[in-house]
Amino acid sequence: MKPLSLYARFEHSIRGHLSKWLYRRRGAEPGEVFLHQRRVFIVPTHPGILFCVMLLTLFIGSINYNLSLGFGFTFLLAGCALIDMHLTFRNLAHLHLVAGRASSVFAGEEAQFELHLINRRRYDRYALWLDFVANDRPDLAQAADVAANATRHVLLSTPAQQRGWLQAPRVRLQTRFPLGLLRAWSYWQPDARVLVYPRPEENPPELPLAPTEQNDGQGAAGYDDFAGIRGYQAGDSLKRLAWRQIARVDVDYGGTLVTKHFEGGAAAEIAIDLTLLPHSLDIEEKLSRMTRWVIEAEARGVAYAFRLDEISYAAALGPAHREACLTALALYRMDA
Repeated sequence: MKPLSLYARFEHSIRGHLSKWLYRRRGAEPGEVFLHQRRVFIVPTHPGILFCVMLLTLFIGSINYNLSLGFGFTFLLAGCALIDMHLTFRNLAHLHLVAGRASSVFAGEEAQFELHLINRRRYDRYALWLDFVANDRPDLAQAADVAANATRHVLLSTPAQQRGWLQAPRVRLQTRFPLGLLRAWSYWQPDARVLVYPRPEENPPELPLAPTEQNDGQGAAGYDDFAGIRGYQAGDSLKRLAWRQIARVDVDYGGTLVTKHFEGGAAAEIAIDLTLLPHSLDIEEKLSRMTRWVIEAEARGVAYAFRLDEISYAAALGPAHREACLTALALYRMDA
């Protein structure tokens, strides 16, 4: 890693102290946020510093040699720099920001936050860069152009490491448009959060089935009879991927993954109960296994009952039942 230059260290220190001072008491900002002039800051970039040194050199040379053309050229460049300062600041200031939707994810995945940039001015805005300050990864920054009187939607990602509620990190907005001599930036703390489910166990034991025959002879989904293929869903076992059908399509050109679907002649019911898991597992490992069993039961179409301490759900299937079980697992013994 190359050592930072003196200017880079100075700039990083100033930005860090300024950020802490500005946002030491500010939490999530609900509703629509307006970037007024006092929220936008501007500093010279490294090329901007070199440009200032060049202007100073031209000015001193013009004085020493009494060059009228040199004075004119120096003041022309200085005027261009002033115009660039105005355009860079205007490109970011007076922008409206709104937090959008955020979908739940599993621990270990990337949580995505939808952000809306609203431009109510009569001029376009170009090369706005957004990223999460906590990530400190330039490769995750998103560039956006916002047309006049228009709205632009941006998706920012951040790793979801632990289950529970994940608050959106602070967003940094910055721009160097048009000449790159100056950088304007601002911060925004969106009022958005995502629910992070426990990480599903990689190789769990088989589902705790308790098959019972029904009087009408109807059967729920099971393991024995192949019933066809369906589209891949998050959490499906890799062992059930329909490789023969997948080989016929090119995933890179729009093809989709498919999995095998099985049905049986006997109705089966699953009891996913925390108290029935081995005592050798810690609580996170138990939640991880229960998460995988919920996903697997939904994928196979087997009704399952769910019990987590005082939370108890009768055997059922469907998105609502799945969401209720995964939410209980995500928030188990945690503050909402």
